Amino acid sequence: MPTTRWQPDRSLRPPPWPLPPMSTAIGRGLRGRCPACGKTHLFNGFLRVVAVCSNCAAPLGLARADDAPPYFTILITGHIVIPLMVLLERAQQPPTWVMTAIFVPLTLVLAVGLLRPVKGGTVGLMLTLNMLKTDADEA
Repeated sequence: MPTTRWQPDRSLRPPPWPLPPMSTAIGRGLRGRCPACGKTHLFNGFLRVVAVCSNCAAPLGLARADDAPPYFTILITGHIVIPLMVLLERAQQPPTWVMTAIFVPLTLVLAVGLLRPVKGGTVGLMLTLNMLKTDADEA
């Protein structure tokens, strides 16, 4: 039996929840608000997305971000930390322990601090692109 690849639902009927422009939905997600209405919280814990928005009934829990937020977080953190390390090394040539004392905590703070907003933005993007996992996708 051949397997079919997942395709987003591109039906012409609009969803029953509000669908803002992509930039608005991503911005709301970055702030940790519901990407559809912007009035309620997106997260139920540090990274757990609420199943359904209590205000607009958008199925936020069906947006499965999976590995995208950690990937984007590592990409952003690396693009901040590595140039700073190179600049400091060229300018001052500090000992290795100084570099470690500066950049290990900086990397940890950036990675943990960016993970939640990046996941919110990813959920907002997925909601506007209608990339929601449904029961039909399970089969």
